Amino acid sequence: MSTNNPNPRPGTAPRVSAPARPAQRPGTVGASKSAPTASKSAPSAAKRPAPARPPLVKPAPKAKARRARLLVSKVEPWSVLKMAFLLSVALGIITVVAAIVLWSVLDVIGLFDKVNALMTDIQGSEGGSAFDLMKFASLGQVASYSTIIAVVNVVLLTTLSMLSAVLYNISATLVGGIGVTLTDD
Repeated sequence: MSTNNPNPRPGTAPRVSAPARPAQRPGTVGASKSAPTASKSAPSAAKRPAPARPPLVKPAPKAKARRARLLVSKVEPWSVLKMAFLLSVALGIITVVAAIVLWSVLDVIGLFDKVNALMTDIQGSEGGSAFDLMKFASLGQVASYSTIIAVVNVVLLTTLSMLSAVLYNISATLVGGIGVTLTDD
């Protein structure tokens, strides 16, 4: 690197010396270990608080909060369709998992056996074959029913949200849309 370069590297810039730090009093916070401590004859000198210094940098004044009044005059139906589909798929997955977990919890606590015993007591010995709730509510059947319900919900929620976006756009052309105020707190 030549010395005639008008743009030197940042590491080679001339250094500016920092102001000298004032000497600290013995016995205050940050005093070195080699400094003598205050003697017992002058206890008031060690307990005196240091004079408060003004801050070196003044804090910036607080900016005023900005406000913007906006008008939602149109909603993109394609973006509503995509978002509604993803949210309804997530809701469908939650529905299936919740149904399976609920069935498992009910099976662990023995609810199905208690219902079978109750139905057998109600039916009596004359009824013939014993009632078995698992014929109607096995884990496979519960998972199948909840999956069917989830698929129907995905189709319905996606269709209804798309329809509501189109209806909003039609009504927004007549009325002007929904006003929204955004603030910068």
